[in-house]
Amino acid sequence: MSNNTASPEFWQRVDAVINLVNDQSEATSPSEAGASALFASARFNAFLLAQSTGSAENMALEKERALEYFTGQFREMMVANIDNFIENYARFMQPNPQ
Repeated sequence: MSNNTASPEFWQRVDAVINLVNDQSEATSPSEAGASALFASARFNAFLLAQSTGSAENMALEKERALEYFTGQFREMMVANIDNFIENYARFMQPNPQ
């Protein structure tokens, strides 16, 4: 997804999910909270595939194409976010004053 096409509502949803995972990180490790978020994303996207295909048979037929699409999207998003952190590391990783 290109940052040029994202609506303000998209970014509000992104921030809401990040805030939820940050909140959950207070009760567990950030890695555990991140793993939960990653699993939830996979689960929801599997639901989207099921909803859009209309049957288990059609879902099975579309499985590989969906995997290619979702893993490709995830990779693009990870590359963009890692690059963003590299460029802004000092600012992003400042200690949070309490």
